[in-house]
Amino acid sequence: MKLFIAGFDTETNTFVPQPTSRRGFEEGFIAHGDATRRPENYCSAQLHIWRRRAEENGIEVAESLCTYAEPGGLIIRQVYEELRDEILHDLKAAGPVDMVLLALHGAMAAEGYDDCEGDILARIRAVAGPRAIIGAEFDLHAHLTDTMVRHPDILVGYKEYPHIDIPDRAEELFALAYDAAQGRTRPVMALSDCRMIGTFRTTEQPLRGFVDQMMEMEGRDGILSVSLSHSFPWADNPDVGAKLLVVADGDRNHAQTVADRLRDELFAMRHAIAPRFLSFDAALDEALATPGAPVVIADVADNAGGGAPSDSTFCLKRMLERGITNAASGYYWDPIAVKFCFDAGLGARFRLRLGGKCGETSGDPVDLTVTVKGLAENATQRFGRAVGSLGAAAWVEAEGIDIVINSQRTQVFHPEGFAALGLDVRERKIVVVKSIQHFHAGFAPIAAKILYAATPGALSPDFANLPYTKLARPYWPRVEDPFGD
Repeated sequence: MKLFIAGFDTETNTFVPQPTSRRGFEEGFIAHGDATRRPENYCSAQLHIWRRRAEENGIEVAESLCTYAEPGGLIIRQVYEELRDEILHDLKAAGPVDMVLLALHGAMAAEGYDDCEGDILARIRAVAGPRAIIGAEFDLHAHLTDTMVRHPDILVGYKEYPHIDIPDRAEELFALAYDAAQGRTRPVMALSDCRMIGTFRTTEQPLRGFVDQMMEMEGRDGILSVSLSHSFPWADNPDVGAKLLVVADGDRNHAQTVADRLRDELFAMRHAIAPRFLSFDAALDEALATPGAPVVIADVADNAGGGAPSDSTFCLKRMLERGITNAASGYYWDPIAVKFCFDAGLGARFRLRLGGKCGETSGDPVDLTVTVKGLAENATQRFGRAVGSLGAAAWVEAEGIDIVINSQRTQVFHPEGFAALGLDVRERKIVVVKSIQHFHAGFAPIAAKILYAATPGALSPDFANLPYTKLARPYWPRVEDPFGD
């Protein structure tokens, strides 16, 4: 038996101007068939698991591209096609294969391609043939399309937000594909459109219970896998929106019935699971009134993980205007400012222009007299078991606020990114993080309270009024009952 593995992952925000280039993939991670011979990271974790499980079962492995780019705007068409075609070329060279397992995102878009994953899966099927078992693991924020469901045998999505279960889903996908390849099961899939758009937190009830229910259903009554894809709201895409996907053993009608029932249950709780956001001033007021520390405030609109620049200054300026002290904030993507801090040196005090460089959603630069408190050539932070880089980073202090500036655009995942520079955020009253939800796993254990602020920036949480032009069907919260006549 022979297994082919590959990974191609980024999340596309069609509302931001910065293109996703080949350099973006090279700076994120790129390996041409040797990812599993390098240390495991966020991008390659699934491939490492699939190779280990295959070798334990005496299965030959052919490995192709594994690459990741920090979310941004549309992928340059030539770049997308070259990376896609590398996978297809390697699959042809490896053939025939019995199984294909892919680590994809589900919300990739390129110039001329609204549905990159559907395009990839259709071409994979054409090369691998009808008898190969094709499976893909996708992000919780995927846009599940009919094309994506039509061509593979099995799709498995992350269930958790933050995405702490990527390795678990990789294990699940391998087991399902191996069973199918050996003829023990005959997986079929059904998709149901929830007609909901938002950012839904699996850390909170009642969605926590719904996800637990999904997992309890798996392995019973002919149901092999259940995935709730939340979709990525900041994408002008005809398939944007939450969907339920059910994989059943041989009975597509049963899969559809279960998917539709779960869709109805989820839709009925839409108001209860809708994300709550405060204004930034209200978040500051609540943080100051909260006993204990630190109180963590999410600057949700400037999350690099959603394609935002991560250099907006709106929150920083407001804290300065209000005289907030004993606070920390990060990460501000500003390679120029980082260079100046390294040039000035540890302990230096000088005038620094920070942030506000990428456009209107970044605000205006802020001019500060800063003291350089920490420097690191390659600061890192954890996301689950994987380690990610901040690039060269600096900790500066200005007017009672500690600020972390980095050279490699990334969102806040873990307090380790601050600690890498010597800053212990547990000692600060307020910590403002540029992230939507992925920070939760790392910060919840130390936070007195977590608050979410609807800040200005590239990722507006006003989901009812996002400027879609390709979405034809109604959705909640734009309309109360999108299923009505």
